[in-house]
Amino acid sequence: MITVDRPRNCEKKIGFETRMPRIPLRRSFDIIKLSYHGCNNRPFFHIVLLKNISKRNAPPIEMLGTYDPMPNMYNEKLVSLDIDRIKFHLASGVALSKPVEKLLGLSGLLPVHPMSFITAKRNRQKLEEQAKSQAEQEEEGNADKS
Repeated sequence: MITVDRPRNCEKKIGFETRMPRIPLRRSFDIIKLSYHGCNNRPFFHIVLLKNISKRNAPPIEMLGTYDPMPNMYNEKLVSLDIDRIKFHLASGVALSKPVEKLLGLSGLLPVHPMSFITAKRNRQKLEEQAKSQAEQEEEGNADKS
């Protein structure tokens, strides 16, 4: 905030105050983060509400869900969310970490994060390149046999 030092009689003549009135901002000091609970080579995360200045694995205020990033036998990554509580905390102005924002976007609770589209496009391009290289190798193998 910038303050101007002026004589008091000058303020009365000009008709303005030297300081702007403060507008109170409602900021929450809580954040929804992923908390790591797992072993080596086997990550598992709890989606928790923490104080903004807390460390990653600090005791949470509230647990809001879980996320298992390792694909199961059906190639699914499992996520469980307490949607009612997440909506409640979002309405009260809680901040989100980027991974949680991406998860909530993919679950349909928030708009899809732009990085999700970029990642999907990159994965599609990799698959196309792999399919092309595999087709070329098969053609070379067929040409060598004949």
